[in-house]
Amino acid sequence: MSSRAPFVVPALTKHTATVIMAHGLGDSGAGWMGLAQNWRRRGKFEEVSFVFPNAPMIPITVNFGATMPGWYDIAHLGPNMDIEEAKKNQDEKGILRSRDYFNSLIKEEIEKGISPSRIILGGFSQGGVMSLFTGITNAHKLGGIFGLSCYLLLSDGLKEHLPNGELPNQKTPIFIAHGTDDSVVKYQFGEMTAKSLKERGFNVDFHTYHGLDHSADPMEIQDLENFIDKILSSKTEDSKAAEL
Repeated sequence: MSSRAPFVVPALTKHTATVIMAHGLGDSGAGWMGLAQNWRRRGKFEEVSFVFPNAPMIPITVNFGATMPGWYDIAHLGPNMDIEEAKKNQDEKGILRSRDYFNSLIKEEIEKGISPSRIILGGFSQGGVMSLFTGITNAHKLGGIFGLSCYLLLSDGLKEHLPNGELPNQKTPIFIAHGTDDSVVKYQFGEMTAKSLKERGFNVDFHTYHGLDHSADPMEIQDLENFIDKILSSKTEDSKAAEL
């Protein structure tokens, strides 16, 4: 997969955890680096390395075939998009290609000595789609998964993409957030995704933000911060207990 190397905000102290955050269609990893920089200024997550991948330039059908940064092609977008129509026009090849790329990023972190339980994978919009799909189908039990303003693709055929048909991440905490006024990815898509995953036994926490369009707001970012903090704090306590 041809794309620019990810932007990385390295850990300030000993690197013990990694957060991989994927951008949406037409954006770049730099678009979300402010998230990590804000936490750095406030002395948060100093043991965390933040990885912001960059999507490759690909033709996007909804953009009249023009090339732009994207994790997969998309044919329909906007408030009139129907979920069944979206399922029929999924770019499975592109989704699986990007899934393999995200898996390689996770593998790189594990090879650096980071426990999968201290790797959190997430993203916004298209990046959230890829994070949900990659995280759920990953062979390692990750620390957490999050998706902002997104939904789950290839959900009907999810079983065939699972490692050996197993669900290592069924109990992994999953944070899904969506604004009620989203004009790009309808709120109902996020709501349906959370409901569907819960029905399949996944550990999903769904957050609604009233009046929010296809964006993120301070309350949502605070909730995401709390989600990350809870995961990393609990894993740190587990490690200390194991040493005793």
